[in-house]
Amino acid sequence: MSREAAKTLTFSCDCGALSGHITEHGVRSGTHVVCYCHDCRAAQLYFEQPDPAPGPVEIFQMAPEDVKFETGTEHLAAMQLSPKGMLRWYAKCCNAPLATTPLTPKFPFAGFIVKRIPNTNDLGPVTTRGFIPGQGGKQTHEKIRYAAWGLLKRVLKSRLSGSWKKTPFFSSGTGEPVVQPTVLTKEERAAFYD
Repeated sequence: MSREAAKTLTFSCDCGALSGHITEHGVRSGTHVVCYCHDCRAAQLYFEQPDPAPGPVEIFQMAPEDVKFETGTEHLAAMQLSPKGMLRWYAKCCNAPLATTPLTPKFPFAGFIVKRIPNTNDLGPVTTRGFIPGQGGKQTHEKIRYAAWGLLKRVLKSRLSGSWKKTPFFSSGTGEPVVQPTVLTKEERAAFYD
């Protein structure tokens, strides 16, 4: 099935207590990427997931309003690797990572963890590889233009239409996260980096 004819895609946490779907629009307009960055790996380790290294974390980038929770929102939680770090959303019932967002809904971006989606055929191929480790600790990106162009289109559309206010991750009234995030201390964070 082509992404143009894509249907909604369901997702759930590991235990199934929290579930929902990604809208058809989200499936069509999202960007399928992989990320090798230290923070993505650290977050997986924090959530007691298998260590992705030396491989990447697979992510589907989309507008957050295209994520719809249906059950188990009482299990939704968030953490930050540092006080100014991205919000990393997860299901506290089973520690399953769900998505990453900025600290504000005004920049409408969600990096959804592909592992949560049982049927990934409609996501299309991986188009961008980010933070690929190289010689001497240097990092490079492959085909970053796909992720950048997708991000720009989604952010502009979301901001111009006002749909950015309909995110499930932030209160529409205050713009604050719907849950109080746990912020790791420098010492706690150090345990997940090597």
